[in-house]
Order: sequence, then structure tokens, then C-alpha cells
Amino acid sequence: QVQLVESGGGLVQAGDSLRLTCSASGRSFSRHHMGWFRQAPGAEREFVAGLSWTGAITDYTDSVKGRFTISRDNAKNTVYLQMNNLKPEDTAIYYCAAERRVDSTVAIATQPGEYGYWGQGTRVTVAS
Repeated sequence: QVQLVESGGGLVQAGDSLRLTCSASGRSFSRHHMGWFRQAPGAEREFVAGLSWTGAITDYTDSVKGRFTISRDNAKNTVYLQMNNLKPEDTAIYYCAAERRVDSTVAIATQPGEYGYWGQGTRVTVAS
């Protein structure tokens, strides 16, 4: 079991930066691929970034490549999402999630259904 709590959201101006933090509890945290998803009003939840349990492999949706960076500190049971040069279209609730599998040897999942553990979300609003 993994419990996740996000923090770090807020209201910022276009071009600003934010760092989201996902604090995890549970003994298996370090063995899960982790992901960040977001959901804008009226839209489906979409994959933003993912990181393998080893920390060696990352994946990003095209719209955030070069602006967002996902990282993890397994010693602190924490995952981060550094978001730079934010745009109004980044406005959404951001969710941290852990894949159902542990010690996965396959690619980071991009579909929400592959994730079994979710945080409550943190709101990011980017004003133009």
C-alpha cells in the first residue's frame, strides 16, 4: 500500500515556476514507477510525466517537454515535479500516482488505469 499527498500548487503568472511535491508513505514506494497527471475542468485526466522506480527513465507528454522535470528521492519517499515557464494551458488539478506493479521492467504507464494509488490533487492556476 502506498499513500500519497501532493503539495505546492498555487496561483502564478504565465512564465513563472512551481515545484510540486508528492510525499509518500508505504514500504513499497521505492519500487513503484511514479507519475504525475493533471485534469483541467471539463477534460479527462491526462498523463504529464513519469519516472521509473530506479529513477533512470523518464517520460513526458509533448506539451511539457523542456519545461517540466520529474524527479524522486527514495530516501525521503518523495517525488517532485518542477514546472518552469508555466502557461495558462497548464492550469489544472495535478495528481501524483503510483503504478500498481512493483519492480516493473516495462515502460512507464501513461494510462490512469495502470496506477493504483493516487493523491488528492493540488490545484495549479496560471494567469495570463
